[in-house]
Amino acid sequence: MIPPALPGPSRDDLPRVTVAYLCRTSEGRRQVLLGRKKRGLGEGLFVGLGGKFEAGETERLASVREIEEESGLRVDPADLDRRGDLFYLFPDREAWSQRSTVFVVTRWEGEASPSDELDPVWFDIDDLPLDEMWDDARQWLPGVLVGGQVSREFVFASDLSTVASERPVGPVGP
Repeated sequence: MIPPALPGPSRDDLPRVTVAYLCRTSEGRRQVLLGRKKRGLGEGLFVGLGGKFEAGETERLASVREIEEESGLRVDPADLDRRGDLFYLFPDREAWSQRSTVFVVTRWEGEASPSDELDPVWFDIDDLPLDEMWDDARQWLPGVLVGGQVSREFVFASDLSTVASERPVGPVGP
């Protein structure tokens, strides 16, 4: 049985964001494209490509736009493989709380290039920079990159960087 949600905004009221992990095989090694954040939430950390929805956008269109803005790569919305949802709750800074839809992508056009938002870097999937990512990533990202699904809620501690608690949530759709 899934426990009830914590007090605060309901999951349906959380701001929507999207995150995509572009994966390739290079010289026999599976790799993922991450970006070192230059500004904003998560500055200095490695993150997937993504961001907030704009008015009227679907999760797929937001993801395609964000990937191109942050890396210069062009992705067909049909090539986004939806892997689930993450709910991030920050009781000590509720404005940071959000629902993130996770995609994996294996087809795109172009070569990754830096943007105002991040510097893209390819990493071997079995050598992720987890110590330089958000604290929750170690709990779900490796599994998603090898074909898994995720539907979890993470509550962050008052330091705004450490996961205080986490739990599975039921399947979530668009």
